[in-house]
Amino acid sequence: MVLVTGASGFLGKHLLEALVEKGLSVRALFNRNRPEWTHPLIEWVACDLLDVYAVEEVMQGISQVYHCAAIVSFEQKDRERVIEQNRNATANVVDEALIAGVERMIHISSIAALGRPTKENKLISEETHWEESSTNTAYAIGKYQAEMEVWRGMAEGLNAAILNPGIILGEGNYQEGSAKLFQSAYEEFPWYTSGVNGWVDVKDVARAALLLMESDIVEERYILTEGNHTYKDIFTWMANAMGKKPPYKKASPLMSKVAWILSSIKAGLAGKRSILTRETIRTAQAVCHYDNHKFLQQFPGFRYQSMKNTVERVSKDFLKNI
Repeated sequence: MVLVTGASGFLGKHLLEALVEKGLSVRALFNRNRPEWTHPLIEWVACDLLDVYAVEEVMQGISQVYHCAAIVSFEQKDRERVIEQNRNATANVVDEALIAGVERMIHISSIAALGRPTKENKLISEETHWEESSTNTAYAIGKYQAEMEVWRGMAEGLNAAILNPGIILGEGNYQEGSAKLFQSAYEEFPWYTSGVNGWVDVKDVARAALLLMESDIVEERYILTEGNHTYKDIFTWMANAMGKKPPYKKASPLMSKVAWILSSIKAGLAGKRSILTRETIRTAQAVCHYDNHKFLQQFPGFRYQSMKNTVERVSKDFLKNI
């Protein structure tokens, strides 16, 4: 049986669909609300990954693990929780997989776990070493520390490999995570930054995870990005696909800080969380280029979906669901 942590999350849902299509039985973990989707091959189980005894129980009878669960927040008040829970939950999964004799594990990390090199315009690859920096977000630190737990597990005999996806776009809950970007484009958010990041389709991440699981590759990590794109291009593609006005005002770092403050005040008055935080502003201003060649060299038949096509496809889905 296959175990998927974070199965009710954005990536987890798409991975479940791919596994079920292959006819595999899956124990799908969720933390709070049980998903409504049911399938004869899916066994939904509530599990707090910080509870080692609960993790021990769900690991029984499992041969393969996809560890997708992660806490994502860029708000200052969540900083310590994001770091500690991402690290500790992964440590528990690794430890119990070792004890249960799990045959293989794929850990879904992030390009954030590679850090941001202090040297500008440096191409970031799987060989890039983590550098302590004030520009590293709490999410990045938490994912880095979680990845270190997986490397520790591999040193102790765990058969595992790691994927480092870029910013994932795809169909999902448009009120959460990266999917919220479509809402911003729909509302004709006028500002753009000079930032660049790596982007990837959620369906490609699910396909890559299955390919890596079916291989005999161990103790390796792979960046998953279709390419490096500016935030302006991504938001422009979204806006055009939805018949909205693309962003047209370039935000300097100072202007971005002002926008963050105003957005925080507006969200606070409305009792909501702002999509703009100090950390998301820093990320949107950063220029980071990622090298995606390693995975393509290992799996030469793999082809990424065009990010422009992904944005257009997901924009149509967004419009159907607003």
